[in-house]
Amino acid sequence: MTTKPPSKVQPFDAATRESLAYGAAALIATREPNDQARLGYCIWGWLTERRGTLAEAIRSSGVRTDLHEREVIALVSGHLGSNGVNVV
Repeated sequence: MTTKPPSKVQPFDAATRESLAYGAAALIATREPNDQARLGYCIWGWLTERRGTLAEAIRSSGVRTDLHEREVIALVSGHLGSNGVNVV
């Protein structure tokens, strides 16, 4: 039996919420790649619904990193702010 190759992946446009969220998550050195994906998803959820604060979204992701929580929040909010997102 043969297997077909997977579908080609089309990256998001640089201005989309997904690209901003996962780009911010890529700045954080995590212990496992899944931690970055989970962090990106939580940031994307915050960008989409704006429930709570960005800090709460980052905390709820449960990201495992050697950085302090304040450093993670500063890096993510800096990245989002430099791309025109009002973080406050």
